[in-house]
Amino acid sequence: WCRSQTRLGSGIAVAVAKVTSNGSIGRDPPAETQPQNPPPARPSTCPACLRRIFIIWAISSWFRRGPAPQDQAGPGGAPRVASRNLFPKDTLMNLHVYISEHEHFTDFNATSALFWEQHDLVYGDWTSGENSDGCYEHFAELDIPQSVQQNGSIYIHVYFTKSGFHPDPRQKALYRRLATVHMSRMINKYKRRRFQKTKNLLTGETEADPEMIKRAEDYGPVEVISHWHPNITINIVDDHTPWVKGSVPPPLDQYVKFDAVSGDYYPIIYFNDYWNLQKDYYPINESLASLPLRVSFCPLSLWRWQLYAAQSTKSPWNFLGDELYEQSDEEQDSVKVALLETNPYLLALTIVVSIVHSVFEFLAFKNDIQFWNSRQSLEGLSVRSVFFGVFQSFVVLLYILDNETNFVVQVSVFIGVLIDLWKITKVMDVRVRPDKVAGLFPRPTFKDKSTYVESSTKVYDDMAFRYLSWILFPLLGCYAVYSLLYLEHKGWYSWVLSMLYGFLLTFGFITMTPQLFINYKLKSVAHLPWRMLTYKALNTFIDDLFAFVIKMPVMYRIGCLRDDVVFFIYLYQRWIYRVDPTRVNEFGMSGEAPTAAAPVAEAPTAEEASVPLPPQEAPPKPAEDKKRD
Repeated sequence: WCRSQTRLGSGIAVAVAKVTSNGSIGRDPPAETQPQNPPPARPSTCPACLRRIFIIWAISSWFRRGPAPQDQAGPGGAPRVASRNLFPKDTLMNLHVYISEHEHFTDFNATSALFWEQHDLVYGDWTSGENSDGCYEHFAELDIPQSVQQNGSIYIHVYFTKSGFHPDPRQKALYRRLATVHMSRMINKYKRRRFQKTKNLLTGETEADPEMIKRAEDYGPVEVISHWHPNITINIVDDHTPWVKGSVPPPLDQYVKFDAVSGDYYPIIYFNDYWNLQKDYYPINESLASLPLRVSFCPLSLWRWQLYAAQSTKSPWNFLGDELYEQSDEEQDSVKVALLETNPYLLALTIVVSIVHSVFEFLAFKNDIQFWNSRQSLEGLSVRSVFFGVFQSFVVLLYILDNETNFVVQVSVFIGVLIDLWKITKVMDVRVRPDKVAGLFPRPTFKDKSTYVESSTKVYDDMAFRYLSWILFPLLGCYAVYSLLYLEHKGWYSWVLSMLYGFLLTFGFITMTPQLFINYKLKSVAHLPWRMLTYKALNTFIDDLFAFVIKMPVMYRIGCLRDDVVFFIYLYQRWIYRVDPTRVNEFGMSGEAPTAAAPVAEAPTAEEASVPLPPQEAPPKPAEDKKRD
């Protein structure tokens, strides 16, 4: 529906100036215009890098098979024949670029619509231009009409003609259908801008822009706004592959256009804005009288075009649609920034480490489920920590629902809540009473398991959380007051959720300390799921590596560091509370394998029995028993 916005006028006036030999305008561009390929900067990474690389590999593998065989049958049973490029190599071409508000351009006589005209380009030339790379560029300021300022669309129309011809079909003497290639595209981009009405709950004041508040009242919390980026590249693919009509694989089939009469295909034109970062787009509104535009022309090889086409195509995993799987601008830019700014060796290391991180995360999840599923005794384990984990997961779920996070994140967090609820059935005896609440809802009852009550673990667990409450409740009160005084919220419900979420995010690591206290009291760590803890610790160390190599918030770095401190305490406890396999527990069993049975002693004779034996000294007590005494 964005294309159906009101459009007035037949063209847009552009700055008229003399064009130099390389096609650039005869004045310097403004300083704020971003180059098409920004210089390398700090290293970066992205969570979706592996998925993107897989798409590139899949597309490249497809094209390694070569073109489709020519003996494939057509619709009428006749074999399909390979076609050829209508523009042979080294063909002299003219480039015509028009800017218009209309998707279908016909006003070739409007001089204001002509943005750029470049003559005598050579198809397949890689050595001309200012930088001897076959590239030309042109910059100018576009004077935009009121319709574009009011969320209207603007299009770029590109025509390549063989030398001596003109793209206007009305000029019969200069126009040839097979000598003209046309491609158009909308160069503004519609993006959603979300607005949340927040205020200070005590004073009722807000720091939001009054204009933004008015727009939110007029257009709702989600507004679709036209955005602009000053750079776009026109690529003509240097390709003479004998494509077969109907056999070009997607996504390339949408770019290869065949002539209906001759059966040959036109040169492939590709609008390349892949390196335009989302953060560099800015909204078009009434305050902008003109827009800067830099158009570049460059040849493009076939394999690079395949990569760009694969990246521009929506991911096949995006089956939920844009509304449910909408990525933020930072997520969309992450792959591009990684490819632009990261050293190739560091990028390769990042990919390897990301794979290892994913493997460790899966193994930690697998071992955590196996540990609780097969656990029979709860001695040494903090049951209260399990309940606190359920509370944390539930708060996170309510928080992301209140903030309208995308559907995929909501589903993943909901699954995490279900797993935490399942753990409750493993640490407590859950029964459902026959009488229901209000006659509809089941009434569950919870009872501590015998292995938890009969051991000293419950006493130490209660003691640890009692000490922990002396720290957590004052911190919670201080954070609640701070959040109420200095932060803005949508309402009291949102304040409670955001306050709890922020508190758990900041001080949630303290909830890992009760298990440390139980280990200290029991002088043992044999009851812990060490495989799961090891995998999680390795992932934490990987996060540390990225947190200090890549630019990240300070609180995130502090969070990684404090998790490391807790795990090092676990390691220290494992070192001082080593498992002694020879030690006999309260059931008279030890960790040693049973040895061979000793030979049965012969019964003493009557004479041997009559001889009194000297008194024997008791064996010395072990040092541990002396300490206990």
